[in-house]
Amino acid sequence: MMQLPRLFRAPRPEDLQPDLRAWFASDLGRYLRAEEARLLDRLLPDLFGYHALQIGQMAGDNLMAGCRIRHCVVLDVERPDVPGLSPLRADPAQLPFAKDSLDLVFVHHGLDAAPSPHALLREAARVLIPEGHLVVVGFNPWSLWGLWRLFRLPWADLPWLRRPLGPQRLADWLTLLDFEVVGLEGVCFVPPLTHAGVRRRFAWLEALGRRYWGQAGASYVLLARKRVSCLTPVEMRRRSLYPAPAPVLLTEARVRRWMMESDEE
Repeated sequence: MMQLPRLFRAPRPEDLQPDLRAWFASDLGRYLRAEEARLLDRLLPDLFGYHALQIGQMAGDNLMAGCRIRHCVVLDVERPDVPGLSPLRADPAQLPFAKDSLDLVFVHHGLDAAPSPHALLREAARVLIPEGHLVVVGFNPWSLWGLWRLFRLPWADLPWLRRPLGPQRLADWLTLLDFEVVGLEGVCFVPPLTHAGVRRRFAWLEALGRRYWGQAGASYVLLARKRVSCLTPVEMRRRSLYPAPAPVLLTEARVRRWMMESDEE
């Protein structure tokens, strides 16, 4: 049977980005953003270089405040306005940077809202220098927040439950792009409760989660390093136009004839 087009289409992936911005402005979104900033403040000061790029701006504050790289640019489909970062409006799947020109690429929930996460990762791999670092922050479907989709109301619209990219699948994609995964850490282990007072009653889960299941938080931070492929050129031997003469076999008859000719002389 021929498949007919639907009258009402599902929301496109590119429509998820403004919804995520609005969600990060809520009380629960600000709580998750604060937990992510706490982990990034411990990670970014250890990464050095000259040029850094942030792809995606879901929050209004500067998440790269702890980075020691002076020249930091934030790129988004809309012109971002972040204090301390140079704004740039461009398509994340077509970065306006030369190959091997950046020391650090930081993706803040850009893969969760990108129409093509593969294209974004390929561009990040292209612009990074050898031994450059890639930092990815995304929602973890294998967490307490991921299980929350089983208990949510059917009419509830939660943007962080639409199309999360798991860290294991992301690690497989990065391996194909010649990246080495340095480490993974999770943040925010409390249930996704919108009421701050009720959420504070589960604060003990934060310490318990950091101690026993540190990679199963609602959001993960993954650090990867671009590997360098060392190719040793093989020196090709020059072939002569004329083949070398075949070696002469010294048989017994040849040796006797050579000795007789020597005695006659």
